[in-house]
Amino acid sequence: MVTIDTIRDVLLYCALINMGLLLWWALFFIFAHDFVYRMHSRWFSIPSEKFDAIHYTGMAFYKICIFLFNIAPWIALKIVA
Repeated sequence: MVTIDTIRDVLLYCALINMGLLLWWALFFIFAHDFVYRMHSRWFSIPSEKFDAIHYTGMAFYKICIFLFNIAPWIALKIVA
């Protein structure tokens, strides 16, 4: 049987996993920027500035989704329970 505590725990683990993936993405982008850019520039003709903007926007969108779909419901269930 699924309880509020179970759902709350699942949301917390999902948030932690997603934040870990976001951190991995950011660190990889910061410390291996040239390698990542070279890999992508083989497939797509894109200037470095646009490449950076796309990744920054993607990371921002991912972070907003984590807050919206994992952390906000976790907080709501924490308040209710």
